[in-house]
Amino acid sequence: MQDRKKLEQALQDDARIAAMTSDVETLFELGSEGEDVTHDIERELKSLSERLSSMETAMLLSGEHDARGAIMTIHPGAGGTESQDWAEMLMRMYLRWAERMGFESVITDRLEGEGAGIKSATLEINGENAYGLLQSEVGVHRLVRISPFDANARRHTSFASVFVIPQVDDEIKIEIKPEDLRVDTFRASGAGGQHVNRTDSAIRMTHIPTGIVVQCQNERSQHKNRASALKQLRARLFEHEMRKRREEEKKLEDSKLEINFGSQIRSYVLAPYRMIKDHRTKLAAGDVDRVLDGDLEEFMRAYLVWRKTGKIAGDVKDDLPE
Repeated sequence: MQDRKKLEQALQDDARIAAMTSDVETLFELGSEGEDVTHDIERELKSLSERLSSMETAMLLSGEHDARGAIMTIHPGAGGTESQDWAEMLMRMYLRWAERMGFESVITDRLEGEGAGIKSATLEINGENAYGLLQSEVGVHRLVRISPFDANARRHTSFASVFVIPQVDDEIKIEIKPEDLRVDTFRASGAGGQHVNRTDSAIRMTHIPTGIVVQCQNERSQHKNRASALKQLRARLFEHEMRKRREEEKKLEDSKLEINFGSQIRSYVLAPYRMIKDHRTKLAAGDVDRVLDGDLEEFMRAYLVWRKTGKIAGDVKDDLPE
């Protein structure tokens, strides 16, 4: 079924490219007859280029689970408020990316930081190829900036980790026996006020054989939180089985990268200058605000090319500040 869907999509893409190419040829003919169609040609060529780039990216997503939705977890590194604030900035970046892509995103669990930021967050991102694209984000992200929390306005370096696993649909047989589950309820945390949850609607679910723990507190209904937690648990058990079967593989794919602080995949420098650089692909971008607002396509595509071909996208020197 999935192969058929891919074939149908490829045929649709071919038809779309043919139609766009025909439109460009027509515009060139009109231009040769004296009509001013320069802006129209530029617009159509830009659209054609974007479509071709999108198709190339899709071709690079050939992994077994690339087409699935994703479950992402974000954790700050050492550094207290600084790292917690950075973790929240990353969470916002990925939520904005999902919005740009037209994907559905839900914060299924969020633990507030002390003073600012978050201590952890779990996101569900639903959309075609969400998992395949987000594999580029697995690892440690480094931020260098003038701290807004430092009265002396000194430069600080913060770290946060991102981990991604594929969502599991009902076609994958993951058996969860009732006797293997321990389910605890607790009161959901929140900012307070008239809408504070006064019932034990949050769910913490422990899979006893593996020790895997998930929790969900974003809904006011215990039933909905339980369903969401069970969905997360199925995904984590699926990943657990994948990892056991492929222990010998050490590729940065299928969510098997062991996150290690100090080996960052990407640096985001806001001071003394502004630049974002990926340490794997060497791709660098100066428009920091655009990237932090979720425009990650260029970095994701460069990663997919690098993973498949080893080709880097920029200068091999890593001359960023410590």
